[in-house]
Amino acid sequence: MKKYLLIIAVAAAFYACKEETKNNVEEQVVEKEVVEVKYKSFGKEIMADDAIAANSMLTHYKDLKVGDTIDTKVKLKVNEVCQAKGCWMTADLGDGNEVRVTFKDYGFFMPKNISGEEVIVNGKAFVKEMPVEELRHYAEDAGKSKEEIEAITDPERTYSLVADGVLLVEK
Repeated sequence: MKKYLLIIAVAAAFYACKEETKNNVEEQVVEKEVVEVKYKSFGKEIMADDAIAANSMLTHYKDLKVGDTIDTKVKLKVNEVCQAKGCWMTADLGDGNEVRVTFKDYGFFMPKNISGEEVIVNGKAFVKEMPVEELRHYAEDAGKSKEEIEAITDPERTYSLVADGVLLVEK
């Protein structure tokens, strides 16, 4: 019996002296850097919330027929801006497609040097059969050569958007 008491006493002493290891779960604090994007506003004041991606807008355009119109707010990358006065711009929709954006009632214009910049555009989207004269006018505004303008001989089905407000990401 003394052996058992001695073993229990040694075990108790060993257990008491044993360094306590706790399975503390260290909380990892993940700090997300919140980057506030600042915008310069043109036209009607709009919010950046709820803007859809360009490729989603392309899907909507493919479902539209000439004459259909939908209200939209879309995030786009500018391809080209009217070099005469900034009265229109084209933007990438993905898959080699682009949208021509004009501004409601010519109420505002965009800076001419924003090619490659990101914008959020709010307005009415529609599909249009653009006549040759209008295509040539836009080509002239874009600074195309006389030969490029004269090469336009057929009307074109285009994706269009009349914007009432635009946000331009400030750098």
